[in-house]
Amino acid sequence: MPTIKLVAERQAEGRVREIFEEIKADLGTSFVPANFRAAAHNLEHLEAYWYQYKTIMHKGTVDAATKEVIAMVVSALNTCDA
Repeated sequence: MPTIKLVAERQAEGRVREIFEEIKADLGTSFVPANFRAAAHNLEHLEAYWYQYKTIMHKGTVDAATKEVIAMVVSALNTCDA
């Protein structure tokens, strides 16, 4: 099965590094999740993905924690590994 090499945080530069820092601050984690690191190979894709994520998670009437649980359940149902 093909895989995508993830952009290592220590190798991120410029705007990618800035977005990685935003992601960690927003999520309250010390690391950037693999899905964002995979998108980081193309800055436009990373920017669009990060914007979409923020829009989905921070807007609307459903709280972010509930949205995260829904995402985890969908991932499990689709047998996603990460």
